[in-house]
Amino acid sequence: MADGPTADAPKAFVRSAFARGITTLTLDSPHNRNALSSRLVAELRAALATAGRDDRVRAVLLTHTGTTFCAGADLSEPPSAAGASGLVELLRSIVELPKPVVARVTGHVRAGGLGLLGACDISAAGRGASFAFTEARLGLAPAVISMPLLPRLDRRAAARYYLTGERFDAAEAARIGLVTLADPEGDADEALAPVLDGLRRGSPQGLAESKRLVTADVLRAFDRDGEALAALSARLFASEEAREGMTSFLERRDPAWVRQTASDAGAIPDTGTAPDTGAAGDRGAVGNTGSAGASR
Repeated sequence: MADGPTADAPKAFVRSAFARGITTLTLDSPHNRNALSSRLVAELRAALATAGRDDRVRAVLLTHTGTTFCAGADLSEPPSAAGASGLVELLRSIVELPKPVVARVTGHVRAGGLGLLGACDISAAGRGASFAFTEARLGLAPAVISMPLLPRLDRRAAARYYLTGERFDAAEAARIGLVTLADPEGDADEALAPVLDGLRRGSPQGLAESKRLVTADVLRAFDRDGEALAALSARLFASEEAREGMTSFLERRDPAWVRQTASDAGAIPDTGTAPDTGAAGDRGAVGNTGSAGASR
């Protein structure tokens, strides 16, 4: 049965429903393309904790409404150390949850949203999915999200996509280890059907201990690097360069360093067109959403 808001309660950014051993958590914050606002992060952590305590639950399915799974950081919120630490805690809670967490992606995933995929145990991407690490184009770096991602990604591919911000599709995401299953022209639900059936057949103890084995390296990364990477993220978000990157995105123009490169090459001066941060095609009203594909 789905959990719904009362007459006086605000609409939830994370909706929860339970059926046949699976709790489905749906990211439903369309005004900012499911960006990682403090409220969405808090609601998702609370929903995961509830599922973890429920003896009926064999696995959690993380999915989304609309055409964006998660756009990254919510740039309408001022950068803070608390925001970086909150993302560390959210990602760790996914990795540590004694129930497998499965992601279903049929939309765009940018920057911090890729950290959610890295933290999940299994993921499937279907028609409409696209991916990009857009941080370097905004004066940032994939700091916190590297903890669940780097132990799982092909290192040469990580170097390329971290540095260039290029978009890539579901097939490439599967090749480099970002997602488990991919059918760029197909239905993610079909791909996940045998996976979810297999999880329903697992015992609570068997699932928990098996997950502990495959997440050990990821948890060691959190233990070793969590505090330092949260501090790095906070420092980058507060920097002048990041302010220029995020402002230029919201103003739909190239940042100063792109204009400088063009000037050095004798290129035509900036015309005020929106920069490609890897999110073209799912930008929406960027001046209002405050979500630019940034991560902590």
